[in-house]
Amino acid sequence: MLGRNLLSVNLPSLRGFSSAAAGFLRSGDTLKQNRVFTNEDVLEYSKVSHDSNPLHLDSEAARNAGFEDQLVHGMLVAALFPKIISSHFPGAIYVSQSLHFRLPVYIGEEIVGEVQATNIREQKNRYLVKFKTACFKNGATAVDGEAMAIVPTLAAEQASTLE
Repeated sequence: MLGRNLLSVNLPSLRGFSSAAAGFLRSGDTLKQNRVFTNEDVLEYSKVSHDSNPLHLDSEAARNAGFEDQLVHGMLVAALFPKIISSHFPGAIYVSQSLHFRLPVYIGEEIVGEVQATNIREQKNRYLVKFKTACFKNGATAVDGEAMAIVPTLAAEQASTLE
C-alpha cells in the first residue's frame, strides 16, 4: 500500500503521485498537506463565522477552561479536507463530511491533514469518491471522519503550494 500513497512535501513545492498509475486517483491513495494555523487565521475565521467563543480568542479563558492556550476552531482545522481535495481536483464538489474532534489544536502547532480514497464510483462521467479524513498533530489524531466528493476526473493536478 505504501507504494500507492500520494506524498506531500513539507516545503512549498509541487507534490505528486507515487503510485504506478501516476496522476490517477485509485482506492487506497492518500493526499496530505501540512498547515500551521496562526492567530490571524483564528481571528479571521472568528469574524467570518461569528464564532467569538473566548476559548479561541483569549489565552486566559482557554487556560481557565483547562486548555494549554487558545484553541484553533475545529471547523477551521477540518477545512483542510476540502482544500486538499480541491487543490488536486479543481471543480470537485464537496458532498458530505462527518467529523470527530479528538484533541485540541493550538495556534502555532503543525497539523498534517490527510485524505485517503476508500471508494470510487463512476457516476454520469464524473466520480463519487469516499475519503477517510484525518488531521494529525505530533502523530496523534486531532480530527477524523469521512468525506464524499464528486470529482470531474481521476487525473489529479499537483497542488502548487502549502499554506
